[in-house]
Amino acid sequence: MAGTLTPAAGATRPARRAPDRHHRGATRWVVLVLVTAAALATLVPFAFMLLNAFKSPGDYSTNGPLSWPSEFYTKGLQTYWEQVDFPLKLWNSILISGSVAVLAVLVSLLNAYALGVGRVRGRLWIIGLFLLANMIPQESLIYPLYHFAKGAGLYNTRLAVIIIFTVIQSAFGTYLLASVLGTFPRTLLEAAALDGAGKWRILWRVVLPNLRPTLSVLLVFFFIWTWNEFLIPLVMLIDNQTQTIPVALASLQGDRLMDAPTTNAGALISLVPAILFFLIFQRTLARGITAGAEK
Repeated sequence: MAGTLTPAAGATRPARRAPDRHHRGATRWVVLVLVTAAALATLVPFAFMLLNAFKSPGDYSTNGPLSWPSEFYTKGLQTYWEQVDFPLKLWNSILISGSVAVLAVLVSLLNAYALGVGRVRGRLWIIGLFLLANMIPQESLIYPLYHFAKGAGLYNTRLAVIIIFTVIQSAFGTYLLASVLGTFPRTLLEAAALDGAGKWRILWRVVLPNLRPTLSVLLVFFFIWTWNEFLIPLVMLIDNQTQTIPVALASLQGDRLMDAPTTNAGALISLVPAILFFLIFQRTLARGITAGAEK
Protein backbone atom coordinates (compact mmCIF):
# COMPACT_ATOMS: atom_id res chain seq x y z
CA MET A 1 0.00 0.00 0.00
CA ALA A 2 1.32 3.43 -0.85
CA GLY A 3 2.60 5.47 2.04
CA THR A 4 3.02 2.43 4.29
CA LEU A 5 6.44 2.06 5.89
CA THR A 6 7.85 -1.44 6.12
CA PRO A 7 10.86 -2.38 8.23
CA ALA A 8 14.05 -2.90 6.29
CA ALA A 9 15.24 -6.43 5.80
CA GLY A 10 17.42 -7.64 8.66
CA ALA A 11 16.36 -4.81 10.94
CA THR A 12 15.88 -5.74 14.60
CA ARG A 13 13.58 -4.26 17.16
CA PRO A 14 15.25 -2.10 19.80
CA ALA A 15 15.84 -4.01 23.01
CA ARG A 16 13.60 -3.14 25.89
CA ARG A 17 15.27 -1.26 28.66
CA ALA A 18 15.54 -3.23 31.87
CA PRO A 19 13.31 -1.86 34.58
CA ASP A 20 15.02 0.44 37.01
CA ARG A 21 15.79 -1.20 40.34
CA HIS A 22 13.95 1.63 42.09
CA HIS A 23 10.71 0.83 40.19
CA ARG A 24 10.25 -2.88 40.73
CA GLY A 25 6.90 -2.67 42.46
CA ALA A 26 5.69 -2.61 46.02
CA THR A 27 7.25 -5.95 46.98
CA ARG A 28 10.68 -4.37 47.35
CA TRP A 29 9.39 -1.80 49.80
CA VAL A 30 7.34 -4.33 51.76
CA VAL A 31 10.44 -6.50 52.25
CA LEU A 32 12.49 -3.44 53.23
CA VAL A 33 9.89 -2.40 55.81
CA LEU A 34 9.72 -5.92 57.28
CA VAL A 35 13.51 -6.18 57.54
CA THR A 36 13.72 -2.75 59.18
CA ALA A 37 10.99 -3.69 61.67
CA ALA A 38 12.78 -6.94 62.51
CA ALA A 39 16.06 -5.05 63.04
CA LEU A 40 14.35 -2.54 65.34
CA ALA A 41 12.69 -5.38 67.28
CA THR A 42 16.10 -6.87 68.05
CA LEU A 43 17.16 -3.53 69.56
CA VAL A 44 14.23 -3.39 72.00
CA PRO A 45 15.95 -5.48 74.76
CA PHE A 46 19.06 -3.31 74.49
CA ALA A 47 16.90 -0.18 74.80
CA PHE A 48 15.32 -1.51 78.01
CA MET A 49 18.75 -2.44 79.35
CA LEU A 50 20.06 1.07 78.65
CA LEU A 51 16.95 2.62 80.15
CA ASN A 52 17.17 0.69 83.43
CA ALA A 53 20.95 0.85 83.79
CA PHE A 54 20.70 4.51 84.87
CA LYS A 55 17.68 4.11 87.13
CA SER A 56 17.82 3.95 90.93
CA PRO A 57 16.42 0.88 92.74
CA GLY A 58 13.69 3.00 94.31
CA ASP A 59 12.72 4.48 90.97
CA TYR A 60 12.67 1.01 89.42
CA SER A 61 10.47 -0.50 92.15
CA THR A 62 8.08 2.47 92.15
CA ASN A 63 7.65 3.21 88.46
CA GLY A 64 8.61 -0.12 86.88
CA PRO A 65 11.01 -1.01 84.08
CA LEU A 66 9.15 0.92 81.33
CA SER A 67 9.34 4.37 82.90
CA TRP A 68 11.90 7.04 82.09
CA PRO A 69 14.55 7.51 84.83
CA SER A 70 13.68 10.34 87.20
CA GLU A 71 17.42 11.00 87.70
CA PHE A 72 20.68 10.02 86.05
CA TYR A 73 21.73 7.26 88.47
CA THR A 74 25.27 5.93 88.00
CA LYS A 75 25.83 4.15 91.30
CA GLY A 76 24.71 0.87 89.74
CA LEU A 77 27.65 1.01 87.33
CA GLN A 78 30.03 1.75 90.18
CA THR A 79 28.57 -0.99 92.37
CA TYR A 80 28.92 -3.60 89.65
CA TRP A 81 32.46 -2.48 88.76
CA GLU A 82 33.65 -2.77 92.38
CA GLN A 83 31.55 -5.72 93.52
CA VAL A 84 32.62 -8.19 90.82
CA ASP A 85 36.10 -6.69 90.20
CA PHE A 86 35.25 -6.08 86.56
CA PRO A 87 38.81 -5.42 85.26
CA LEU A 88 39.89 -8.88 86.48
CA LYS A 89 36.82 -10.57 84.98
CA LEU A 90 37.42 -8.71 81.72
CA TRP A 91 41.02 -9.95 81.60
CA ASN A 92 39.89 -13.53 82.29
CA SER A 93 37.33 -13.39 79.48
CA ILE A 94 39.80 -11.88 77.01
CA LEU A 95 42.50 -14.39 77.93
CA ILE A 96 40.21 -17.43 77.66
CA SER A 97 38.35 -16.31 74.53
CA GLY A 98 41.49 -15.14 72.72
CA SER A 99 43.44 -18.30 73.54
CA VAL A 100 40.55 -20.54 72.48
CA ALA A 101 40.07 -18.63 69.21
CA VAL A 102 43.73 -18.92 68.19
CA LEU A 103 44.22 -22.53 69.32
CA ALA A 104 40.90 -23.75 67.88
CA VAL A 105 41.67 -22.22 64.48
CA LEU A 106 45.13 -23.82 64.48
CA VAL A 107 43.81 -27.26 65.49
CA SER A 108 40.98 -27.00 62.95
CA LEU A 109 43.44 -26.13 60.19
CA LEU A 110 45.74 -29.06 60.96
CA ASN A 111 42.87 -31.54 61.26
CA ALA A 112 41.18 -30.30 58.10
CA TYR A 113 44.45 -30.38 56.16
CA ALA A 114 44.92 -34.03 57.05
CA LEU A 115 41.30 -34.91 56.24
CA GLY A 116 40.66 -32.69 53.24
CA VAL A 117 44.04 -32.88 51.49
CA GLY A 118 45.79 -35.86 53.02
CA ARG A 119 45.14 -39.51 52.37
CA VAL A 120 43.22 -40.53 55.49
CA ARG A 121 41.14 -43.68 55.33
CA GLY A 122 37.53 -43.29 56.33
CA ARG A 123 37.67 -39.55 55.79
CA LEU A 124 33.90 -39.16 55.41
CA TRP A 125 33.24 -41.16 58.57
CA ILE A 126 35.65 -39.02 60.57
CA ILE A 127 34.10 -35.79 59.27
CA GLY A 128 30.69 -37.22 60.16
CA LEU A 129 31.90 -37.82 63.72
CA PHE A 130 33.00 -34.19 63.97
CA LEU A 131 29.55 -33.16 62.76
CA LEU A 132 27.89 -35.35 65.40
CA ALA A 133 30.19 -33.91 68.06
CA ASN A 134 28.79 -30.46 67.32
CA MET A 135 25.28 -31.72 68.09
CA ILE A 136 26.07 -32.98 71.59
CA PRO A 137 24.54 -30.62 74.20
CA GLN A 138 26.96 -29.20 76.74
CA GLU A 139 24.77 -30.36 79.63
CA SER A 140 25.66 -33.96 78.82
CA LEU A 141 29.38 -33.11 78.88
CA ILE A 142 29.47 -31.40 82.26
CA TYR A 143 29.85 -34.54 84.40
CA PRO A 144 32.75 -36.16 82.50
CA LEU A 145 34.48 -32.79 82.00
CA TYR A 146 34.25 -32.09 85.73
CA HIS A 147 35.90 -35.41 86.58
CA PHE A 148 38.51 -34.88 83.85
CA ALA A 149 39.46 -31.51 85.33
CA LYS A 150 39.53 -32.92 88.86
CA GLY A 151 41.68 -35.90 87.87
CA ALA A 152 44.11 -33.76 85.88
CA GLY A 153 44.45 -31.19 88.65
CA LEU A 154 43.07 -28.43 86.40
CA TYR A 155 39.81 -27.74 88.20
CA ASN A 156 39.18 -24.04 88.89
CA THR A 157 41.87 -22.99 86.41
CA ARG A 158 41.56 -21.00 83.23
CA LEU A 159 43.62 -23.64 81.43
CA ALA A 160 40.87 -26.23 81.90
CA VAL A 161 38.28 -23.99 80.23
CA ILE A 162 40.71 -23.14 77.42
CA ILE A 163 41.36 -26.83 76.70
CA ILE A 164 37.66 -27.74 76.79
CA PHE A 165 36.51 -24.97 74.47
CA THR A 166 39.46 -25.45 72.12
CA VAL A 167 38.27 -29.01 71.55
CA ILE A 168 34.60 -28.00 71.26
CA GLN A 169 35.18 -25.14 68.83
CA SER A 170 37.75 -27.04 66.75
CA ALA A 171 35.17 -29.79 66.13
CA PHE A 172 33.07 -27.31 64.19
CA GLY A 173 36.11 -25.72 62.57
CA THR A 174 37.43 -29.10 61.42
CA TYR A 175 34.10 -30.03 59.86
CA LEU A 176 33.87 -26.70 58.03
CA LEU A 177 37.47 -26.51 56.81
CA ALA A 178 37.58 -30.18 55.80
CA SER A 179 34.60 -29.57 53.54
CA VAL A 180 36.36 -26.55 52.03
CA LEU A 181 39.68 -28.33 51.54
CA GLY A 182 37.91 -31.28 49.96
CA THR A 183 37.30 -29.04 46.93
CA PHE A 184 40.76 -27.43 46.98
CA PRO A 185 42.34 -27.35 43.48
CA ARG A 186 44.61 -30.38 43.16
CA THR A 187 46.62 -28.67 40.44
CA LEU A 188 48.05 -26.21 42.95
CA LEU A 189 49.06 -29.00 45.31
CA GLU A 190 50.61 -31.05 42.52
CA ALA A 191 52.52 -28.05 41.19
CA ALA A 192 53.92 -27.30 44.64
CA ALA A 193 54.90 -30.96 45.09
CA LEU A 194 56.69 -30.97 41.73
CA ASP A 195 58.66 -27.92 42.84
CA GLY A 196 59.93 -29.94 45.79
CA ALA A 197 57.67 -28.54 48.52
CA GLY A 198 56.91 -30.86 51.42
CA LYS A 199 53.61 -31.24 53.21
CA TRP A 200 54.33 -28.55 55.79
CA ARG A 201 55.50 -26.08 53.16
CA ILE A 202 52.41 -26.75 51.04
CA LEU A 203 50.27 -26.09 54.10
CA TRP A 204 51.87 -22.76 55.04
CA ARG A 205 52.70 -21.45 51.54
CA VAL A 206 49.81 -22.75 49.39
CA VAL A 207 46.83 -23.76 51.52
CA LEU A 208 47.01 -21.13 54.29
CA PRO A 209 47.03 -18.03 52.01
CA ASN A 210 43.92 -19.28 50.22
CA LEU A 211 42.12 -20.03 53.50
CA ARG A 212 43.07 -16.82 55.31
CA PRO A 213 39.64 -15.13 54.87
CA THR A 214 37.82 -18.24 56.13
CA LEU A 215 40.20 -18.59 59.07
CA SER A 216 39.66 -14.94 59.98
CA VAL A 217 35.90 -15.48 60.12
CA LEU A 218 36.35 -18.58 62.29
CA LEU A 219 38.68 -16.64 64.61
CA VAL A 220 36.04 -13.96 65.19
CA PHE A 221 33.23 -16.47 65.68
CA PHE A 222 35.25 -18.62 68.08
CA PHE A 223 36.10 -15.56 70.17
CA ILE A 224 32.49 -14.37 70.40
CA TRP A 225 31.09 -17.87 71.05
CA THR A 226 33.58 -18.50 73.85
CA TRP A 227 33.01 -15.04 75.31
CA ASN A 228 29.28 -15.76 75.67
CA GLU A 229 29.68 -19.24 77.21
CA PHE A 230 28.16 -19.59 80.66
CA LEU A 231 27.46 -23.17 81.78
CA ILE A 232 30.93 -24.72 81.58
CA PRO A 233 32.73 -21.68 83.09
CA LEU A 234 30.12 -21.62 85.86
CA VAL A 235 30.93 -25.22 86.80
CA MET A 236 34.68 -25.13 86.19
CA LEU A 237 35.52 -21.71 87.66
CA ILE A 238 34.42 -21.29 91.26
CA ASP A 239 36.98 -18.70 92.36
CA ASN A 240 36.60 -14.95 91.89
CA GLN A 241 40.13 -14.82 90.51
CA THR A 242 39.30 -17.10 87.56
CA GLN A 243 35.67 -16.33 86.70
CA THR A 244 34.55 -14.71 83.44
CA ILE A 245 32.13 -11.83 82.78
CA PRO A 246 28.97 -13.97 82.19
CA VAL A 247 29.58 -15.78 85.48
CA ALA A 248 30.14 -12.45 87.25
CA LEU A 249 26.79 -11.21 85.96
CA ALA A 250 25.05 -14.30 87.34
CA SER A 251 26.60 -13.67 90.77
CA LEU A 252 24.51 -10.49 91.12
CA GLN A 253 21.28 -12.48 91.36
CA GLY A 254 20.36 -14.11 94.65
CA ASP A 255 17.75 -16.72 95.52
CA ARG A 256 15.05 -14.22 96.52
CA LEU A 257 16.49 -10.82 95.67
CA MET A 258 17.83 -9.20 92.53
CA ASP A 259 19.04 -5.64 92.09
CA ALA A 260 17.64 -5.01 88.60
CA PRO A 261 19.33 -1.63 87.95
CA THR A 262 22.75 -2.98 88.97
CA THR A 263 22.20 -6.08 86.83
CA ASN A 264 21.27 -3.93 83.83
CA ALA A 265 24.27 -1.70 84.45
CA GLY A 266 26.53 -4.75 84.61
CA ALA A 267 25.07 -6.14 81.43
CA LEU A 268 25.65 -2.80 79.72
CA ILE A 269 29.31 -2.64 80.78
CA SER A 270 29.84 -6.29 79.87
CA LEU A 271 28.36 -5.75 76.43
CA VAL A 272 30.71 -2.92 75.47
CA PRO A 273 33.88 -5.06 74.94
CA ALA A 274 32.02 -7.54 72.72
CA ILE A 275 30.55 -4.71 70.62
CA LEU A 276 33.96 -3.07 70.26
CA PHE A 277 35.50 -6.38 69.21
CA PHE A 278 32.79 -6.90 66.61
CA LEU A 279 33.17 -3.36 65.24
CA ILE A 280 36.94 -3.73 64.99
CA PHE A 281 36.69 -7.00 63.07
CA GLN A 282 33.57 -6.15 61.07
CA ARG A 283 35.59 -5.65 57.90
CA THR A 284 37.33 -8.97 58.49
CA LEU A 285 33.95 -10.70 58.61
CA ALA A 286 32.76 -8.90 55.48
CA ARG A 287 35.92 -9.77 53.54
CA GLY A 288 35.80 -13.41 54.64
CA ILE A 289 32.14 -13.85 53.69
CA THR A 290 32.70 -12.08 50.35
CA ALA A 291 35.74 -14.20 49.57
CA GLY A 292 33.82 -17.37 50.39
CA ALA A 293 30.97 -16.32 48.10
CA GLU A 294 33.38 -15.58 45.25
CA LYS A 295 35.04 -18.97 45.60
